[in-house]
Amino acid sequence: MGLHSRKQFLYSLGALSAGAVLVNSSPVPVRNNPRPVAAGPAREPGQKPVLRMAHLTDIHVKPDRTAEYGMAAALQAVNNLHEPVNGIINGGDAIMNAVALSKSNVKSQWNTFHSILRSETSLPVYHCVGNHDLFGWMLPSANHEDGKKWCMDEYAIQKTYYAFTCENWKFVVLDSIHPRKSVPGYLGKIDDEQFYLLENELKNTPEGQYVCIVSHIPILAICCFFEHDITNLNKRTIGETNMHTDSEKLVELFYRYPAVRTCISGHIHLIDYVNYLGVDYYCNGAVSGHWWRGNHHHFPPSFSVMNFYKDGTTHREVVYYSWEN
Repeated sequence: MGLHSRKQFLYSLGALSAGAVLVNSSPVPVRNNPRPVAAGPAREPGQKPVLRMAHLTDIHVKPDRTAEYGMAAALQAVNNLHEPVNGIINGGDAIMNAVALSKSNVKSQWNTFHSILRSETSLPVYHCVGNHDLFGWMLPSANHEDGKKWCMDEYAIQKTYYAFTCENWKFVVLDSIHPRKSVPGYLGKIDDEQFYLLENELKNTPEGQYVCIVSHIPILAICCFFEHDITNLNKRTIGETNMHTDSEKLVELFYRYPAVRTCISGHIHLIDYVNYLGVDYYCNGAVSGHWWRGNHHHFPPSFSVMNFYKDGTTHREVVYYSWEN
């Protein structure tokens, strides 16, 4: 049953036992990349998913020929998949940059995003808030509440965290962009209220239903060790903006509720797969790659198709599409 035929609801959110495993094979050919990336757990031949969702994250579109063409090309590639998807999850950072630009510049980016989305897809789209979606948040003087309100208006969502269901899967979309009064204006975590509502949501998940957690910033990812920037100059540490600072707390919560089977994220523009304590964590790269300048640390522009199975397992297909005009 597709998403159109399933009543959806929107509301506020009420094992590998030691170490991590990286999978070194993928059925998808890698364009401009000599090595395959982690696809996820192997599937038995003939198994069919009950649900397929395209995860497009870090599009970073703006009024620019390359970015506009690339976003449109990604959506066209979704439309042309050999097996159709039921919907699209936008993983955040839909626009290039709202954090420290004028309102008119930011509005033109949103207009570009909406125009391309309307023209290229009729699929339902579920939005997750990214840090680059938030006006002024790079500045210590930012009004964080107003920035999130503007983003919510653009995405037409009532809350920055919510849930929807399809088949026997529940998707819990988190807002992992937590404000602070210092540059760069945010860190990765959820606040106490959101955690409490998330815990209640998991507690009320019926038997036989499985949960996918969606966040912009990874809850757990290996690739964060290799994305070094001004907040993470030492590759052996992970900056507060690159991975959830409350990862341990969330991992413990998921361990208590085995309905949680998978987590998907973006933000890092890199691709990996980690299984920890029975939960599959996928970091799904970036539609924009290196912000529309080619590969980012060997990873070309891409999106992922997440396959969800009735038994609570998942499998990822990484799609490297033709983005250059």
